[in-house]
Amino acid sequence: MSALGTRLLTATVDGDEIAPAVSTVKIVSGESDSDFVSFTAAAAGGSREYKLVLTMVQDPAADSLWDKIWTAAGTSVPVLVRPSGNSVATAAQPHFSGTVVITEPDGDLLGGEANASTSARFVTEVEWVFTAKPTRVVA
Repeated sequence: MSALGTRLLTATVDGDEIAPAVSTVKIVSGESDSDFVSFTAAAAGGSREYKLVLTMVQDPAADSLWDKIWTAAGTSVPVLVRPSGNSVATAAQPHFSGTVVITEPDGDLLGGEANASTSARFVTEVEWVFTAKPTRVVA
């Protein structure tokens, strides 16, 4: 058994490594808010929606992860989450891939509260919806 640790996770968004810019990376699921539920989805317990949840440092420089919100909101981009940090997926240490739609957050986009710490940074939290259930990659 290979339980996940809290220091190894790495991920890419649109091919760019994001680990240096994020403190939270999660794939979450919840009930979908769909007005239409097929019989197949109902038999499986209802339709699901999957999101990539990120807490990122605010860095308005061109080509930063934060800049993707500002310049690419509404576009779909590929995502790869490597929970074990391994470069090659295996059955014991799989990767999870999918496509998310970049959206602006319902909250802090730029700025925040003052802090006396010299290492504190403003952060932005986003929830980007996957276009389909992420794929578990084992090879």
